[in-house]
Amino acid sequence: MTCGCGHSLRSSPEKKYQEARLKFEHGDLVGATAEADDGLRHSQSSPEWAWRFRVLEAEVFAWRGLSNDSLGLLSEPLPAGLADGDSAIRKELVESFADGLQRRFDEAGRHSAQALQIAEVHEPALVGEVYLGRGTLAVMQGDIPGAKLAFRRSLHLARQSDQSFLAARALGSLGLVAMDEGHFDESIDWYAQSLEISRSLDEHIVTEKTLGNMGWSYYQMGDLDRAFSLTSEARVSAQQLNVNSDEPLWLRNMGLIEEVRRSYGAAAQDYLQALNLTSRMKNNVVAGECLHNLAIVELKSGQYEQAERHVREALALERANNDRPMELYSITTEGYIAAAKGDYARAEADLREVIRDKDSDSSLQWQSELGIAKVFAEEKQWAKADAYFKKGMATIEAARSSIQREEFRLTFMSRTIEYYEAYINFLNSRRQTEEAMNVAELSRAQTLVEGMGFRSSLATSPFENFHPRQIAKSLSTSILSYWLGVDHSYLWVVGPERVELFTLPAAAEIDPLVQAYRQALLGSRDVLETQSAAGRKLYDLLVAPAAKMIPKGARVTILPDGSLYGLNFETLLAPSPQLHYWIEDVDVSYANSLTLLAAGASRRPALAKKLLLVGDPVSPDAEFPKLPQAAAEMSEIENYFPAAERTVFSGAEATPDSYLKGEPAGFSYIHFVAHGTASRTSPLDSAVILSRQGDDYKLYARDIIQHPLRADLVTISACHGEGVRTYSGEGLVGLSWAFLRAGAHGVIAALWEVNDNSTPQLMDHLYSEIAKGVPTDAALRDAKLALLHSGGIYRRPFYWAPFELYRGS
Repeated sequence: MTCGCGHSLRSSPEKKYQEARLKFEHGDLVGATAEADDGLRHSQSSPEWAWRFRVLEAEVFAWRGLSNDSLGLLSEPLPAGLADGDSAIRKELVESFADGLQRRFDEAGRHSAQALQIAEVHEPALVGEVYLGRGTLAVMQGDIPGAKLAFRRSLHLARQSDQSFLAARALGSLGLVAMDEGHFDESIDWYAQSLEISRSLDEHIVTEKTLGNMGWSYYQMGDLDRAFSLTSEARVSAQQLNVNSDEPLWLRNMGLIEEVRRSYGAAAQDYLQALNLTSRMKNNVVAGECLHNLAIVELKSGQYEQAERHVREALALERANNDRPMELYSITTEGYIAAAKGDYARAEADLREVIRDKDSDSSLQWQSELGIAKVFAEEKQWAKADAYFKKGMATIEAARSSIQREEFRLTFMSRTIEYYEAYINFLNSRRQTEEAMNVAELSRAQTLVEGMGFRSSLATSPFENFHPRQIAKSLSTSILSYWLGVDHSYLWVVGPERVELFTLPAAAEIDPLVQAYRQALLGSRDVLETQSAAGRKLYDLLVAPAAKMIPKGARVTILPDGSLYGLNFETLLAPSPQLHYWIEDVDVSYANSLTLLAAGASRRPALAKKLLLVGDPVSPDAEFPKLPQAAAEMSEIENYFPAAERTVFSGAEATPDSYLKGEPAGFSYIHFVAHGTASRTSPLDSAVILSRQGDDYKLYARDIIQHPLRADLVTISACHGEGVRTYSGEGLVGLSWAFLRAGAHGVIAALWEVNDNSTPQLMDHLYSEIAKGVPTDAALRDAKLALLHSGGIYRRPFYWAPFELYRGS
């Protein structure tokens, strides 16, 4: 019979230590602490093992953010016989890390140097760990070049000796360095590699940290959905793992995302929770950031006195911490608060201080330039205000241009759209209508337009070569350009002779109406018969102001914004002479930007009428069953093109490779009859679902943009061809966007799930009209009207309205 503590005695110290370290590496910090503490108590007769357990427990404390507890455990010197071994190196590393957390960098550097000296002579296998620690210390000190060198050395040694845990941490640390340099697309690549290793090894603590840091990079790139998902997962993980130092960081980041989403109450709660945790831990760095963020939320909520109190508390902590970069953010906020209170001299002084400082990053620069522009506007110094607005646009454009990967440039605008909105509001208040429209245009489809080579600089000369009336005249169209804003929205109506501006309600009033009407369109009842209130209200808000400028039967080109990308304007309910769909009055198409419209107006002669038809694929799996009417639709479309002028890939031949290697640039018409998918988190992963060839059956948007087109029309007869996620400036990004980016002159794609029976009828009518020489927009309208007037179930917009025509270059 044994006593209750006999279990620990049955394990050898070595086995006990390995169990404790394994728990640490897998993220069970509480379990690792208990195991190490238990091992320490039962190893007093062996100084070597006692110190191993002591150092491990101190290491766990340091990772949990409990640096004082960590240093307390290690306050005694090692016995002389252990001064050159594993325990000595790890002790020096833990002390270096803990001292660094407390910003005692001289002591931290001394411990780091001692660890490297011992490891290089006595324990070469730990040299990679030492370089990882040296890199971490360099990050704490702001020495990014030194950190990068140390982390790369650590990664090289980890790979050389097959140390996966070390490799995962080194990869994540390189992600951290790239993030600190502002190379957020690069950081995401590093984090993705780290995450793959850490998850495969169940290294929960590395996974938790990588998730949180990856979320921050996506936030910086403007991808708020993915950022919030990753950060929330990291926060829950940190809470479960008892990583006390990380949970407030992720709460703070969640608050920042909520703030950008204008959920100020939720953001304040996140900041207060984080502040409470940091106060208990005496972490003044994060506490200062949370106080600063609270001040911003209070400023935006009009609570100026509270905001001023909290920002001053933040500044006191940041100055005590000698944290100039964060101090600059708080000075910027202090300037904005002063401006809100009417203290313009103080506001200007604060913001100019930030602009002059060498430590100001691009975000601080444009925010400060925006603040000064607003101050000059309040003081009615119009020319100075305008000059600062232009400076800020140049700063933003320089930052955006430095991003290498196209998918990350897509998200950038969401963080800067407030700048464009402020400038537009300023110009419209000055009745500079066309100049304001030009600024809106500069925010539109930047990635799409630049990728097609139509615009080399977006901000250097914003009011040169901008001729919206000329575009409207050359295309014989009325242009309705929308901007949905926080305080109010705008509609510019462009005709051959003039541009008219109409002020609309804020996005917060329009967005719920769009959502409600879209749900009604997808419902079982006919919105015309029910006289949908949302459909009538949206017509009154969005179209009625321009009605006098648009004659019956006119061509109308819509440039949507925000939620309007998900709205088919043809379905709006016009009131007179009796309630009817707006499609009865006008021929509607859509565009991402005026730049693309202008390019289309001066487009080269079309190719010979050749058809590339891809569809009716073999079902790759149960998720994408065979489309029963696909063969019939393809057969009908084939009939409008002579055999010599068409290339058809159907059945097993309808593969992604067939399209990519089929020289799509040589066809004037490209048509897909297949399932489609739209990715919200990664829109360039949206795909046409084709026949399986090996492991491949998806024609991805990211591959489509790599193959230039000259097609008059690409038709995606598939569900959600336009995409499901709207990006600030870019609009819906998915398959439609990808074909436009590749160079298609026009793309027909669906906003929602299409019907197998009505779609072949619509497409047959479309190509019948095109064969007669009818322009694509008019042909699509005729096809829709045929269903609308059919008298049967297909009269409902659900069947004819998902397909929209987007104009390209």
